[in-house]
Amino acid sequence: MKKITQQKIIETAVLLIGQTQNTEVTLSQIADKLGITHAALYKHFKNKQDLWEAVAKCWFNNQILGKINLKLEDYASLSEFLHAWLWAFANAKKKAYNEDQRMFDLNTQYVDNHPFILRNVLTEAYKTIDQFMNYHDPNYERAEAILSTFSVFNLPMFSQTWDLPNYQERFETIWDLIKRGI
Repeated sequence: MKKITQQKIIETAVLLIGQTQNTEVTLSQIADKLGITHAALYKHFKNKQDLWEAVAKCWFNNQILGKINLKLEDYASLSEFLHAWLWAFANAKKKAYNEDQRMFDLNTQYVDNHPFILRNVLTEAYKTIDQFMNYHDPNYERAEAILSTFSVFNLPMFSQTWDLPNYQERFETIWDLIKRGI
């Protein structure tokens, strides 16, 4: 009997989404692919929403946060580093949208339409900002406010505007509005 883990279930869900080119993968399809019963999935996830949240969080951490490779020591100030990090974040989200529409759609369908789930997925980003900015906010309020300010560059509802020619100009306009308050 093979060992089934949450990570294996998540990987299988992602694989099936890729194979079927459809975000409507069922729990039965996942269970069949793993060679387990549908009910066995409930040992790892309380429901389909819980699984899709985990899939989206894994995708977000790998395809967005995992693509930001900046070093603080390469920047003259925390403000410059934050600017570069936010720009890298926006571009990682844009690239993920343009390169993997199915997973981006899944993220939109199961995460971005639920504010508490969205906050849960974004928590790693908030932690990252909080850490390098030395805020030490227990609930990441300042980091959340900063990232929220750039929502037009990271929420899927705005994705159709990400390929407009004034993309960077719009980003810089928002940055100019908030940089003094950081």
